Amino acid sequence: MINGKKKDSDNKKVNINEYIRAAEVRVISDEGDQLGIIPLAEALRAAQEAGLDLVEVASEATPPVCRIMDFGRYKYQLSKKTAESRKKSSVIEIKEVKFRPKTGEHDYQFKLRNIQKFLAEKNKVKVSMMFRGREIAHADLGQNLLERVLKDMAEAAQMEQTPKLEGRSMVMVLAPK
Repeated sequence: MINGKKKDSDNKKVNINEYIRAAEVRVISDEGDQLGIIPLAEALRAAQEAGLDLVEVASEATPPVCRIMDFGRYKYQLSKKTAESRKKSSVIEIKEVKFRPKTGEHDYQFKLRNIQKFLAEKNKVKVSMMFRGREIAHADLGQNLLERVLKDMAEAAQMEQTPKLEGRSMVMVLAPK
């Protein structure tokens, strides 16, 4: 039997056995049957007779809900469940590709291939148009270049954020289709 306070996978403290601070508790047996609202001492005795732990599963309820279970096995199953959900989830990163209004054709094609590669990996792409000095006066050139990128990537990407001017850069976000 395990005694003391233990940490759940959610980093919430779980009270077990004699660390439960309520006078009366609603008890659920290890088979899932409700034993009703009984004094804490009687609930602890029932858990000890079964060779299991009394675990507080809903401390906010009045009276608190406790379950008779093997706490070690419960923690093991919880960790397995969180590991399984973590394995199935995929992390979407935001990759950034920077352009300039005077970007040459070869550089443009090279950066376009990078955008295609990032989108194929199911990542979002932040396409930035950087303006230096007086280039900001010709923001329409940057806008045209971003529209060209969107047109060239039409079959692989969809626009998530329209091009907008933020300080000395214009930003657009593309997401995979």
